[in-house]
Amino acid sequence: MSMGTIHGVGLGPGDPELMSVRADRLVRGARHVAYFRKAGRPGQARSIVEGMLAPGAVEFPMEYPVTTEIPLSDPRYNELLSAFYADCAAQLMRLAETGEDVIVLCEGDPFFYGSFMHLYERLKDIAPVRVVPATTGMSAAWTSTGRPITWGDDVLTVLMGTLPEEDLAGHMARADALVVMKIGRNIDKVRRALRTAGRHDDAWLVEYASMEQQTAQRLAEAPEKVTPYFSIVVVHGNGRRP
Repeated sequence: MSMGTIHGVGLGPGDPELMSVRADRLVRGARHVAYFRKAGRPGQARSIVEGMLAPGAVEFPMEYPVTTEIPLSDPRYNELLSAFYADCAAQLMRLAETGEDVIVLCEGDPFFYGSFMHLYERLKDIAPVRVVPATTGMSAAWTSTGRPITWGDDVLTVLMGTLPEEDLAGHMARADALVVMKIGRNIDKVRRALRTAGRHDDAWLVEYASMEQQTAQRLAEAPEKVTPYFSIVVVHGNGRRP
């Protein structure tokens, strides 16, 4: 019996109409569908494909053992997640060994800060794995501002809000165009770093890019509050143009 294929399918930033034709075809025809989610939540990837799955499709929710309950610096964080990803990969492998294809739903693009990457690294040398790329959340975010993110020779810098404040400020000061992801509880640190770098007044805060509840506003005009998980800060470049 030949092995089934494990497909990491990028769903894009959240609007189902922004999915690729290939992603749409694979999702609608899937017999086995896996997706990540926080315990007790439906999961954003699963929510994107609501109403698209075939009748009788078998679902495999992969529930994170930890998200923000313990800090990233705690050794237990990596230990718990490593064991979790290993277990998920083993379950997908067992299913593929029966000859069944499996679709793994991925928010955004599977190879851009996505959880699927951790499964891919564990499976790529022992099972057929294919990846379907997708529009990233940051692309939808800067589009929502109505302004191009880069011009001419601008260099685009992508940062994680989880970085130390000093590192954030240094990268921000050197960047032409800038995207900061994983804002959430890091918003105050990100604001301070932007001020230190002299970029705060040019920054935009985008929440839920491409989704029904999307908002896009200048960061200086945004309320001083913790932002949702689906939030991105954008600073546009001002490079060469004709």
